[in-house]
Amino acid sequence: MKYVPLIKPINLLALGLIFCFLLSCSLPKVIILQDPLSAEEHINLGVIYEKEGQLEAALQEYKKAAAKLPLAYLYIGNVYLQQNDLAAAEKNYKKALRLLPDNADAANNLAWLYYLRRENLEEAEELARRALKLNPAKAQIYSDTLEKILALRRQGT
Repeated sequence: MKYVPLIKPINLLALGLIFCFLLSCSLPKVIILQDPLSAEEHINLGVIYEKEGQLEAALQEYKKAAAKLPLAYLYIGNVYLQQNDLAAAEKNYKKALRLLPDNADAANNLAWLYYLRRENLEEAEELARRALKLNPAKAQIYSDTLEKILALRRQGT
């Protein structure tokens, strides 16, 4: 009986070349692109989300900015305050003040948070006075915070 190959040698060669070609194709790769937005752009986008009431989206943008822009912690604190997560707001205001000790808004907002909680009122008063001293241009806002704190302290609460 004569041997008859099932696949002709030329077909085997063609099949081998196709197989090699398929193996030489690159496998899918995960490519991590650099963030195209700057920290400031993340803050701006967060502000837009915040104005639209999309607090979670705003929070994500602010968190992306925080690594490069310490001011983002103030914005993060503001979102947490709006969400009534006072512990997270306090943590972020304190971090903003630690990194930016001359930031009047962070001082005022932490003072306001203490006012809302009805605690640390002496520290709240100091923070509000500090904010007034740091940025007299916002005296009306910071004075309002201070007046409310002082009134609460007079009540003995």
